[in-house]
Amino acid sequence: MSDDFKTWQCRTCGYLYEEKLGDPGEGLAPGTRWADIPDDWICPLCGTPKSDFDMVEI
Repeated sequence: MSDDFKTWQCRTCGYLYEEKLGDPGEGLAPGTRWADIPDDWICPLCGTPKSDFDMVEI
């Protein structure tokens, strides 16, 4: 796997989705790229749609 994993942040609540870690509790395995998450996915904390996330530098 490549090391160029990105982190995406919910604009509403600040939840961070890190591609490297995934979110196994939400069925997203480590290494799951943002582009591979369905467009109808929503933030597991507040329900904000995927389209309202921003890529952030950590």
